[in-house]
Amino acid sequence: MALALSHTTVNALDAYAQSVWWAELLDYHEDPSDPNEPGHEECMIFSPDGSHRLLFIEVPDAKQVRNRVHLDLRPTDRPRDEEVARVEGLGATVVQDCRTEDGRGWVVLADPEGNEFCILRSDEERRAAGDL
Repeated sequence: MALALSHTTVNALDAYAQSVWWAELLDYHEDPSDPNEPGHEECMIFSPDGSHRLLFIEVPDAKQVRNRVHLDLRPTDRPRDEEVARVEGLGATVVQDCRTEDGRGWVVLADPEGNEFCILRSDEERRAAGDL
């Protein structure tokens, strides 16, 4: 028996605001036949090719402690540090900077509701360092 991942669910105080923020971050989109709207308790966004979905569900309580699960994101069209700057410009905050002097490592950030995620080096950066 096998399972297929349907989607990743994220609890949110404001499902709509989170879906808009993450859609901007990841270049995801909503389903045009079922658009997300302010006040919706469940808001789904889709990757450009439709292979991954994120579902934001409203819950009454704010995030309390560190996530047990988080997303590791790899830039596809720019270096890690440029992507970190872009994401900070969207409203993310740096939680922990795990970059090393040799250029390796990652940055742990938090979205506007405090959910952590990491930005890793791009494949191009990994190739240049001989890590790929």
